[in-house]
Amino acid sequence: MKTIDKIPTSKIQRASKLVSTGAKVGVNYLKYYGDKLTKTEIEAKERLNKNNAEDIYDSLKQLKGSALKVAQMLSMEKSLLPQAYVEKFSLAQFSVPPLSAPLVAKTFKQYFGKTPSDMFDTFNLESVNAASIGQVHLAEKDGKRLAVKIQYPGVADSISTDLALVKPIAMKMFNIKGKDSDKYFKEVENKLIEETNYILELQQSMAVVKACKHIPNLKFPNYYEALSSERIITMDWMDGEHLSEFTKRNTDQETANKLGQALWDFYMYQMHVLRKVHADPHPGNFMVSKDHDLIAIDFGCMKEVPDDFYVPYFELAKKENIDDPEVFKEKMYTLEILRPEDTKVELDFFTDLFYGMLSLFTKPFHDETFDFSDPSFFKSIADFGERFSKSTELRKMNGNRGSKHFIYINRTFFGLYNLMFDLKAQNIKINNYKTL
Repeated sequence: MKTIDKIPTSKIQRASKLVSTGAKVGVNYLKYYGDKLTKTEIEAKERLNKNNAEDIYDSLKQLKGSALKVAQMLSMEKSLLPQAYVEKFSLAQFSVPPLSAPLVAKTFKQYFGKTPSDMFDTFNLESVNAASIGQVHLAEKDGKRLAVKIQYPGVADSISTDLALVKPIAMKMFNIKGKDSDKYFKEVENKLIEETNYILELQQSMAVVKACKHIPNLKFPNYYEALSSERIITMDWMDGEHLSEFTKRNTDQETANKLGQALWDFYMYQMHVLRKVHADPHPGNFMVSKDHDLIAIDFGCMKEVPDDFYVPYFELAKKENIDDPEVFKEKMYTLEILRPEDTKVELDFFTDLFYGMLSLFTKPFHDETFDFSDPSFFKSIADFGERFSKSTELRKMNGNRGSKHFIYINRTFFGLYNLMFDLKAQNIKINNYKTL
């Protein structure tokens, strides 16, 4: 695979890259208007989406960092983006051009004053996996195989700049208006800053391992402080198959159920007991061992769940509260979905919207067990999202809704539901975490 010797780090360099990408998108639209003369609207639009997705992704993968991380986050929103974008942006989870060997060695010298060969018995300068914020190398020391994750240069320093560049696009996409919309972007910015702090990630990783190691059929790597720094983190090399690859070939229902229960228990224990959750549940962060245990890695994105959000959020997971108009409306105000200044039209619209959304989205919590292999459940979610994404009435409303905590908590549940569906897990015990 082609490697990268340099990443644009200055505000001007990164902005220039995005401007040139914008020019390519403009050309794609000209082609689209031409295509409409000879093709159907659907065919022309599909080609436009495919071309735009390729050009935007090619630009982001060279920028790396938070710009690429946002693409990775959007790839999980399968009901929000056209399929061409989902497919292309999902490559940010696994397939990104890695740093060249000289740049890897330079990074080690900067943070340890030593080369990789000085620190490890063996170190493979060729990356085995490159993603949005860092890449992973295989090393050996004292007979142990290790995974060494190296952060891309300049990523931490460019977060604010990158988000400022993508903010107008995001505000248009989600119809966000108003001065208090900054709280959402600040939440994303703070989380991305945390993700670039590998000392914090090391501490979070060790804390999660200690707190969750008792969960059956769930494994974690050990982490090594002496071989880690603010931009490099070293852990055990874990042998296994990426979850997305495993789900493509698995036909054993018992194994799917075992892995699904472990995954569900892991998230429910974090959410309800630790009140701090791994908020990046994409397939690249999970593997399956040869013994069919679930392996969890990468705890850079952890989200605290404060009581003033946790309590009303999960009270709305109860069917009796959703179906009680007074209780439902009270919780909607508490969670900042409804606002005192809303007009009657806005109150009625968003009450109806979120009643439908929550009635559907909280279904797994309404029974003792749930079948995540049921395609009708996920089709209902996709259909609901598509219906409202096309709503002309919604476009007239201010999409600036809800507590800032929704961003990562909802992302966590959407990601978890998708992983459970990919596994085709059945008969999952919803409250099993209480007995662990």
